[in-house]
Amino acid sequence: MAPNGGTYFFILIVACTALAKPLDVMPADKTAFRDIAKKLMMKCHHKGYPVPKMPLKSVLSNSVLPTDNRTADQANSFLSTFLDVLNSVTVGTNRDTVSQLPMEASDEMMWNCSNLPATIKMMGNSSEPSACYMKAFVAPMSWAALTTQGEGDINSSDYDTLVWAAKPVLQDIPSARMNLPPIAGGGNIEKMMEMLQEVYEPMTDDQRTQVLNWAKEQITQNHFNCTMKPPSDAKSMLIDRCKPSLKWLDLDALTMMGPYLSHLAPEDVDSSPKEKLCEFFHSAQFNSNITRANKMSPSLGKKFLQRIQECFSGKEFPEHVDKLGPLACYYDAPDLTPDLSKKLLSQLDVCDNPTMPKLKKRLVKSMMSNSSSTQTLHDLGTSINLLSPEQLSAIPADNLKDVLRSLGDNVTWTRSQLCILVKKQLSDKKCNEVSGEELMALQSTAAGLPSCVLKNIKSQDILTDREALKNISKQMSKGQLNAMLQGLRGKVNLSELVQKLPAPLLQRVSLASLAKANITSLEQVENQTWSRSQALYLAKKMHDLKQLQYRRLHSVLQGLTCNMIDKVADNNTLDMVQAVTETPQWLSKVQAGCAARKLFITLEQKRANYFKTITEQELDRIPTPLLLYLPPLKVKGLPDSVCSVLLDKMETANLSSLPLRAPSRPALTQRALLCLTNGKDLSGLTTADALKLGPFLCEMAPSQLRLMTADVMKFSLQIMASCQHIPQHHRADLIQLVSQTFGNPSDWPSQTMESLGPLVLLDDNATSALPNKPWMKDVLAFLRSRLTNTSDALKKKIFDLTIATVSNTARKKRAAQSDNKGTSNGNESGVNATEPTEALIEELGMENIYWTPAQLHMMSNSTFLATVEILGRIPGYSAEQLDVLRKKAIETFGPVPQMTESVVMQLGCITQGFSNADLEKLPLSLDTLEEVAHCGWKHSQMESVWKGVVKYNNLTAQQLGAADMVTLNQFICGLSSNEISKLSVDAFKDAVGSMDGIQCPFKVMQDFKNRAVSAFGNPKTWSEAQVSDLDTIIAGLNATEMVSLDPSVFPFLSQCCVAQIPPDNFAKLSVAQLEALGPDNAEMVTSKQRAVLKENQLAALEKASIGSPYEPRNSTVPQSGAPQLSVEGIGAVMKPFLFLLMGFLLL
Repeated sequence: MAPNGGTYFFILIVACTALAKPLDVMPADKTAFRDIAKKLMMKCHHKGYPVPKMPLKSVLSNSVLPTDNRTADQANSFLSTFLDVLNSVTVGTNRDTVSQLPMEASDEMMWNCSNLPATIKMMGNSSEPSACYMKAFVAPMSWAALTTQGEGDINSSDYDTLVWAAKPVLQDIPSARMNLPPIAGGGNIEKMMEMLQEVYEPMTDDQRTQVLNWAKEQITQNHFNCTMKPPSDAKSMLIDRCKPSLKWLDLDALTMMGPYLSHLAPEDVDSSPKEKLCEFFHSAQFNSNITRANKMSPSLGKKFLQRIQECFSGKEFPEHVDKLGPLACYYDAPDLTPDLSKKLLSQLDVCDNPTMPKLKKRLVKSMMSNSSSTQTLHDLGTSINLLSPEQLSAIPADNLKDVLRSLGDNVTWTRSQLCILVKKQLSDKKCNEVSGEELMALQSTAAGLPSCVLKNIKSQDILTDREALKNISKQMSKGQLNAMLQGLRGKVNLSELVQKLPAPLLQRVSLASLAKANITSLEQVENQTWSRSQALYLAKKMHDLKQLQYRRLHSVLQGLTCNMIDKVADNNTLDMVQAVTETPQWLSKVQAGCAARKLFITLEQKRANYFKTITEQELDRIPTPLLLYLPPLKVKGLPDSVCSVLLDKMETANLSSLPLRAPSRPALTQRALLCLTNGKDLSGLTTADALKLGPFLCEMAPSQLRLMTADVMKFSLQIMASCQHIPQHHRADLIQLVSQTFGNPSDWPSQTMESLGPLVLLDDNATSALPNKPWMKDVLAFLRSRLTNTSDALKKKIFDLTIATVSNTARKKRAAQSDNKGTSNGNESGVNATEPTEALIEELGMENIYWTPAQLHMMSNSTFLATVEILGRIPGYSAEQLDVLRKKAIETFGPVPQMTESVVMQLGCITQGFSNADLEKLPLSLDTLEEVAHCGWKHSQMESVWKGVVKYNNLTAQQLGAADMVTLNQFICGLSSNEISKLSVDAFKDAVGSMDGIQCPFKVMQDFKNRAVSAFGNPKTWSEAQVSDLDTIIAGLNATEMVSLDPSVFPFLSQCCVAQIPPDNFAKLSVAQLEALGPDNAEMVTSKQRAVLKENQLAALEKASIGSPYEPRNSTVPQSGAPQLSVEGIGAVMKPFLFLLMGFLLL
């Protein structure tokens, strides 16, 4: 019987490849080739593609194709490599390996191919899924051919074919992106850049810059016979250096760069002839290339924009603003017509400059000047939220409804806007008069509904449209979600309800309700997004039902406990850890550490000294997130033979799941350096080596960086500016090294600050000392958008620069006026004299916290009225600032008894400035409280606010339902001990999971703990799910109760809770309990708590902090054991060849 179509095709492909005519270069490292091929084949396997079934040996031995230089051994060599890689990928899932299957050698004459490009073309015409494995096998061969083979040996057609076949390597193998062809002459550079554009997205910024520099060098060498490389580069000595004035960035170069344009240096833009740059701007390629580009730096964006503006007269340019893309972020727009305003506004969605709201507001005003039609509102897009409440009130309700439907949940509104929009669409309907249809029409503005409306919603009206339900719930507060859940529960079966709820609502379902939902199978939970406490409950449920299928758990993985992980059978451990690490976003550091410990213990039971004798294949099977936990002594013992796999894993590792103080961080860094240097000193490292370190470059000590050559050290420092984390103890020396290498940051030009600024911003003093240069504010705002955390020093610096800009402008204006009048006023008070204006307050946002009381006093009442909601959102005002703002509020809105709910809502955190007596008089609805809970209230203030709420809402503690308790938020701390004891136990059980983060005095927490005991029983019986649900209420346990908690629940304490435990109670915790805290919780321990611990307790806390499953913190970081493997890029590791059979045999 002849093979079926898929089998037949695959036989043909592999036979052709094996019999292809060899080139005169040989592969240098079969191991490297195997690694890449295996990674690519693994993707085919994960996509579920069937394994090819082809009896290749018979095909090769019986083939009637030419047999020049071909022997049986050659065929066997090829087959053994291909089949070995294929079977290593599919082991355990493919009972019939390909080498075991019979075949018939019919139709052999059809296999008429003579080289790899011909074979690749045949693969390209196939839609057969099994061909994926062969494509994966030839991809690294094709890339190696392109990166090392002389171009004269590859014709144009074959070059196209090899580029197409090699693409998977660049998509999935990061190190290959740095090993670009040394020469790409003629039209080949365009072909290569076309493919590199297709793999732009998965690249890092550093890799994109490398591609840009490579393309630049190819262009200058091919077309201008000169080089841009520095004189220190040995290769540059063979060719003249390009003149600085060279106009190399012509139309062809601009076009082929594609999105890599965003990585040009500003001076590169000056290398573009004006007529060519103008022609490029008018072409279709400009818009497609520029919109795909990564966010441009301010210096490059402004330079690009300046050069493009030179293509037009002043009045012509605004007609073309709809083509600017990200360049629009730097356009200082004049007053524009409504039509041009619409064009420019459409380009600004990607901009996050501090001045953008001001420009957008001006454009919106222009667009609304002639019309408020439905089309105009659609044209505003998400900028519709820049309309004032008054403007929104004037828009016809039907127009609003249509626009809101199209925007979905993409718009964020202020509380005042929400109130207007809801009232506009529902008029004065009472709480029980709003239908499900009307609720759905509100879309994201449903977040403005009072809780009473949501409690009265009928489930049958809205549960049928899950997407709309998701849109209306996405921006709701916790109190609103709980109120809506109360309404939805109505007459609907809980089991049915949890299947239909979107994530925001689902995560508000209490554990008590979940227990009644009749969940009996994994199918009911696997595709939902659960909260951590829900996941803990459900994981235990699935465990008891013996349905813990790890690959299907998804968000339920949050609920895996170390006890569950430890109970996994040894023969299932590897499958378990590989499954759970496929979705690492759901694993905590504690869970990752437990999974790593289980894996390492299981592996070491296989044979003695497992990690000292581990093979490449064995190391490759260990998931990278868990390998990061390998103890230092075991890292040190890894054999040199696994360096290639180790480096591959380290290059792409995500260190966010690893404790910051984990001893494996420096150990792995040192081991990688030994792999890269072959045991020699660090002066032998190359820039490619630095990239291979991946995030572990960020772990290198400045003393190690100093041992590199000057060029590699500079390159490494530039890469480190993108680090997510740099060890605290390295930072001072690192900043000193940066200053020594690149000069004093105060003297840097904008481009240097853009690339290295994140390193300077690690130090608060260095940040504060940055000069007030004209470009500094824009650069710091640009850098801020790329930082994970923003320091107070940076926020204050941006504030100072913003104010200084306004002060300087005002000073110049006054000076000009003085010159005209012939008088001078020498009393200049600088920044401190700046008056807070509406424009400044809008630009500063949360940084308005830095205004001095004197400056706030200068603010006009009209400015206060226009910006009160912005000022009211800011927590943390000083008593002096609050006193000034309180007076402004009374001057603007009148005395407290005259203030309305709407006014109080706008005042927000400013209400903290009122006396306790005034707080009791404020018209505070429950819904208003949730908006101001984050402000940082004193306990006496919370007591007064609660009293005011009781009076204004005619409410008692006994009447509080679950949604009401959640809506009270921090203000529930204002209840008296007697009132807390009267809270409904059932309502408390439903509410407590959403009362996370409340911070009350210890005595109040004790009262809530007593309520928790009434609801859930004795604390020693509390489960992990209940402890997670109770959150900070756990801090109300007394010492005896705290000690009675099982150690297994301690990883699931909230971080807020840990810091609130009184030191005397914390001191009673056992060693086992402290060890179980985990890294994140251990880092929250306060100095007062730490001070009362004994030596053995401190050691346990240290073990929890570093997350080490085996070894103490003082484990020796390996300093020797030099590896013998030299690791280079893909092409250097594996020389290319097109004739696979001959290539293997001629090694």
